[in-house]
Amino acid sequence: MKLKMQIESKAQGAELTSIKYNGEEKLFQGSKVLDENGNEYWGRQAPILFPIVGQVKNGKTIIDGKECYMGQHGFARDMEFEQVEKTDKCHIYKLKYNEETLKKYPYKFELEVCYEIENEKTLNVKYKVKNIDSKQVEFGLGAHPAFICNYSNGNYKLEFNKEETDMKFSKLENGLISNEEAENLIKDGNMLQLQADTFDNDALILSNIKSNKVVLKDRENKILEFNFTGFPYLGIWAKKGAPFVCIEPWFNTADKVDSNGIFKDKENILKLQPKEEFKSCFKIKFF
Repeated sequence: MKLKMQIESKAQGAELTSIKYNGEEKLFQGSKVLDENGNEYWGRQAPILFPIVGQVKNGKTIIDGKECYMGQHGFARDMEFEQVEKTDKCHIYKLKYNEETLKKYPYKFELEVCYEIENEKTLNVKYKVKNIDSKQVEFGLGAHPAFICNYSNGNYKLEFNKEETDMKFSKLENGLISNEEAENLIKDGNMLQLQADTFDNDALILSNIKSNKVVLKDRENKILEFNFTGFPYLGIWAKKGAPFVCIEPWFNTADKVDSNGIFKDKENILKLQPKEEFKSCFKIKFF
């Protein structure tokens, strides 16, 4: 099999720890990769963002009139998932609400992630969120995979599959979405050149996207094609000087700087009625 994957051994966060194509590692190796001073660039590899994406204002949000405190990107990435299925081609993990989650997020839910090798080149990542509460559930959802890429040398770019003349770049202020837009970095209609200073002002947060696919390339070759059909936002991020780049499909973002702090009022917040399910999928094709 040309494409192989591994998940964190204890299902911590149900996080991918390896994607190998033709024996070559494609996923950033997290805490194993150190800078010239022996420090980690980033200790994670492909966390699941749930039930928020980014930060909530002042680290808290109001749900059903109650203040709820949540760290950046929510709690799912730090919790142990139950293993449902594990074969060479399919891994399925589930996280269900418990007493700990109810203190931070007063909803009864099930979150399931399925990693499926579709063919020799393509990995599908499927999410399913189920409302098992007696009331409406609101949630955020996103992904954060990091791919090996020495972007600082200026040899890498992202190419979208459609012209992106109207794409919006959101500006971050202390982790929150500013009312001012950031500079639009798209060149030649659909190309985003990665350079040493690309992430000096934190992540690039893209919206109003016409494309459903983006290709990571070096000067001569395609590295991967990322299909984010159905996701309204795309985050692009790396630590400065780090040998990786994250391509992050999101359904929502951090709070805005002028947020009223009420969770259900967040822009593009997802909502489920009792017994309803929400499903989504993104695909990564390697070359």
